[in-house]
Amino acid sequence: MYRRFAILLAPLNDIVAFSALMAAGVSLRAGNGLSCAAGIVVTWILRWQAMSVAERQSQDWRVFTRILIIGFMAIFLRGGALALFQRWGWPPQFSIFPAVALGLAVTLPGFSYAASEVAKRPWRLAFGLIAYAVVLRLVYAGSVELMPEETYYWNYSRHLDFGYLDHPPMVAWLIRLGTALFGQTEFGVRAGALCCGAITSVFIYKLTRNLFGAASAVAALLLVQALPYFFLSGLLITPDAPLAAAWAASLYFLERALIGNRSRAWWFAGISLGLGMISKYSIAILVPVTMVFMLWDSTSRRWWRRADPYVAALLALAIFSPVLVWNAQHEWASFAFQTSRRLAETPQFALHKLIGSIIVLISPTGLLAVAGMLLAARHAGEPHVGEPPDEPRRRRLFTLAMLLPLAVFAAFSLRHEVKLDWTGALWTAALPALGCAMIARDAALSRFGRWIRAAWMPTIVTLLLIYGAGLHYLVLGLPGLGYGKHIEVIPVGWRELTAHITETAKAYRDTSGSEVLIVGMDRYAIASELAFYGGAHSTSGLETANSHLFGGMGLMYERWMPPEAQEHRNLLLVAWTQGELEDKAIAAHVERLGPIEDVVLVRNGIIIRHYYHRLAFDYRYRNAE
Repeated sequence: MYRRFAILLAPLNDIVAFSALMAAGVSLRAGNGLSCAAGIVVTWILRWQAMSVAERQSQDWRVFTRILIIGFMAIFLRGGALALFQRWGWPPQFSIFPAVALGLAVTLPGFSYAASEVAKRPWRLAFGLIAYAVVLRLVYAGSVELMPEETYYWNYSRHLDFGYLDHPPMVAWLIRLGTALFGQTEFGVRAGALCCGAITSVFIYKLTRNLFGAASAVAALLLVQALPYFFLSGLLITPDAPLAAAWAASLYFLERALIGNRSRAWWFAGISLGLGMISKYSIAILVPVTMVFMLWDSTSRRWWRRADPYVAALLALAIFSPVLVWNAQHEWASFAFQTSRRLAETPQFALHKLIGSIIVLISPTGLLAVAGMLLAARHAGEPHVGEPPDEPRRRRLFTLAMLLPLAVFAAFSLRHEVKLDWTGALWTAALPALGCAMIARDAALSRFGRWIRAAWMPTIVTLLLIYGAGLHYLVLGLPGLGYGKHIEVIPVGWRELTAHITETAKAYRDTSGSEVLIVGMDRYAIASELAFYGGAHSTSGLETANSHLFGGMGLMYERWMPPEAQEHRNLLLVAWTQGELEDKAIAAHVERLGPIEDVVLVRNGIIIRHYYHRLAFDYRYRNAE
């Protein structure tokens, strides 16, 4: 009886409350939160009434904490759905119906689980959290504004090639395919990342099942959905998305070849490595990992006398060869950008930043779990109880696959700056063992290991709540929080900025009769975002360049918009600070400058930040002075 009333009465109350709030002029964010809360209260009241006295007495603070968590998870998911349907042009009164359905998919099974004995039903929780993470990405992929890096790579896809200055071409090909299928939209741009996330999940599951069984594979799959690096690489379209997929596939096939003794697996390992190499160069470190293991492991030395590893190397080289040709034709620009340019930077100690990035990428619990796993690895000389005899070899392979790349990055960080995402993919090698430890019996774990096992579920739930809240903030905001002014880091306001700039460019065109070239005065963020979102205001989009016209670093814009080809054009300069538009280098390259305009970006009545623009007339490639 409870289910019948809950399924009918709670969503009806929710929809009526939302419609009334919209009619009263309440914001979409407030309407979503208040109406969802009303539906949750009705649902729980009906469930409470259906409980026996004994069941009511068994409900303690932990149950109500779970109810609160489930409620927030439902609100965040519904908010993404409402924002997405709003982007599609649906009225809020229609959008609420599928949004309520999504919320019920969280609350009905969630409340049932919350009131049960959690320890007896762990797999239901695991699969529920996995599904929630997947749907959360799907819902928000089409409504969260693109990051500057994503729009920069979208510009790659407009200039398809076999190589680019700062990365190989796979990310461009994925974006081109995604936008061909789903249009020039946020979802179209990110469709490739969503697919890569699914591929990563499949190979991690299969790899962990081979190593430790199906139960550990489910736990590892949950980690793939929850840990920050893997969650974000399965949502944002950057080179890390195909890199993570290729890294997971390479490890799976290397395990099948080196431990499973399957000759054909070498071929697939070579293909996976080649695809990884045209995604991001760092996967090449798996080559010395494989070679060191084949030298170290006596059983694997026989492969040095077989053709299969060499065929794998040739396959990888064949797939990567177009990138080699492109570099040879462009003075090895990409290789130099990633190697000699970084080595030539001013020496600085950055090991602490590397450690900090690891904490961000796999969470503090993940870092402690990896440390515990490495400490336990010294006892891996004998197989554990119930494990196959070759288990020590597997542990050595994956410990090596994690430690060798980490040692390289750590050594580099002693004298050079590091990037946040550099170590992300290497933690793929740790996921199987971490998944195994999550479901291990007490006897197989130390006291520290049992503490880590207990910490995993709160960590995962907290991470998913953070993702939900963060994504909700980006599309609908959060009560009491304004928008961060650094939209180059927090993507809120690019649509508004593009609308303003488009109006300014149109006004100039209407009065002068000529087009204006829009120039973002930063590295690539302004130019890339305006180019993408300009398509919503013009069938041809906006033509953009960046500060390389005045001697700044232009990355690929130096090739896409060579300064000499812009001779005598009029420019609309866009910057975050007034000082950037007063630079003497600008005046030296133009005949005259217009006044600086100070504009305020606003969303839903809330100020995001100021930006500045000015016109520059008759650009000269060579310094006018």
